[in-house]
Amino acid sequence: MSITQQTLNRAQASVMQNYGRAGVVMVRGQGCYLWDTDGKQYLDLFAGFGGSVLGHAHPALVEAVTRQAQDLWHVGNALWTLPQIEFAERLKAHAFDGRAFFCHSGLEANEAAVKLARLYGMRNGSNRWKTISFLKSFHGRSLAMIAATGNPAVKEGFGPPVPGFTNVDPLDWDSVLRSIDDQTCAIIMEPVQGEGGINLYPPGYLKKVRQLCDERDLVLIFDEVWTGCGRTGRWFAYQHEDVVPDIMTLGKAVGGGLPVGVMYARTDLAGLFTPGRHGCTLGGNPICMAVSRTIFDLIEKENLLEHASALGERAVARLRKASSITDKVQDVRGRGLFLGIELRAEPIDFINKSLAAGLITNLTSKKVIRLAPPINISESLWDEGIDRLIRLIESV
Repeated sequence: MSITQQTLNRAQASVMQNYGRAGVVMVRGQGCYLWDTDGKQYLDLFAGFGGSVLGHAHPALVEAVTRQAQDLWHVGNALWTLPQIEFAERLKAHAFDGRAFFCHSGLEANEAAVKLARLYGMRNGSNRWKTISFLKSFHGRSLAMIAATGNPAVKEGFGPPVPGFTNVDPLDWDSVLRSIDDQTCAIIMEPVQGEGGINLYPPGYLKKVRQLCDERDLVLIFDEVWTGCGRTGRWFAYQHEDVVPDIMTLGKAVGGGLPVGVMYARTDLAGLFTPGRHGCTLGGNPICMAVSRTIFDLIEKENLLEHASALGERAVARLRKASSITDKVQDVRGRGLFLGIELRAEPIDFINKSLAAGLITNLTSKKVIRLAPPINISESLWDEGIDRLIRLIESV
């Protein structure tokens, strides 16, 4: 029996498979590569659901963790720490004037955002507590966030939905307007839908929602858990349009693979979270914050926004022009290094075929290949990855 099979047997006997897992066990990562227990090398074009935004074992991130662990490991949020302050300052510099609440994940950031929006809606004796979200969205797997998520499959089996959430078709504007009543306090949306299939809105749509929220005094929450930290070629995806949210949520890439979430709110809203209103014991852990701070510094220093934008455009052009896969590809879409390749038919055993080809990819919405590589992937390695992906699509 191979080492991999022995390890898989151990895993299946002790680890809950909350995610569908492929039959490999990874033991090492370096840059854009991973290696399994049998020594096979893989080119990682998905980067841990986008979390490993600068790849695996980046020397500067390893140094940041090591140095911070030697100085201060954890103190709890009854005290200030410098890494929290320094990372929050970077958010302020690259986003908008606001305040940061730190937690462990994008899910928790979205929970915090909805709670803050409800505080806003309930102020001055009002009774506004409902949130509108969109079909094909994904906002997390807590009971509240599966109610916010516009995908029935995510809700299945968990009983009556948590009240206060309405899922509507974003492209049916009349439906969006009808969903607002005198108890509505917020709209939550992804600037680019990730789990739903890398879906972009028509030009000007984010601004249209922003204007609606201003007219109706609603809190606009942008879920940037997938799209934040340079993934789309801007610091945050909302920056592709002339619009700013009231609250932005971050996760995945913001920790570089460590458990970090951020609910970032405009300053006046943030003031509603008075001490005791919300909390997180380990959120903003000094080690995680040292990594987050370093990620932002490296993105700026190495001009990775321009890099991600250019490589994304390059890949979209190549995939659309590849005559060998025209009959199999319905659409190629996305922004920066957050791309979706929609196939005309659901592929059979795609992930295992991808692994056999030495590629880490992802399939969402049954037939959309989702790409989210490290945004510092080299041009030559990205071209190699697209070449190999085209050959893979030819074979499915």
